[in-house]
Amino acid sequence: MTEQQYKKIAPCFPKPRKPPTMSNLFVLNALLYVLENGCKWRALPSEYGNWHTVYTRLNRWAKSGVLQRVFLYMQRIGMIRVNVRIVSLDSTCIKVHPDGMGALKKGADNPSEEREADGIPNFIWSPHLIETQ
Repeated sequence: MTEQQYKKIAPCFPKPRKPPTMSNLFVLNALLYVLENGCKWRALPSEYGNWHTVYTRLNRWAKSGVLQRVFLYMQRIGMIRVNVRIVSLDSTCIKVHPDGMGALKKGADNPSEEREADGIPNFIWSPHLIETQ
């Protein structure tokens, strides 16, 4: 992202309390690099600075809604056109003893008919951008 493009979206970012070590443009470019290349945070090239500093600021922005506000504004002014729909399921794996696989136990309880009693499934979701007109 260039400085001219950043100037259009600069009002969406919070005002810093003290002079930051990295500019918002620099951090935003690091985020775009990770999104474009699909790399891990730890694999962020050194020219973007310390990966942990970038991650911490982006995490703070995501929790406070800054990132959503920025990307929605970029869509509204026509800077980007993105329609992302992602659903990721929790795929936790638990090892089971070989004797514990497949055999039904005597008097085993049947799963509850009610969804609330079984608990809510664990889904990991990511906010997505919706194209606005």
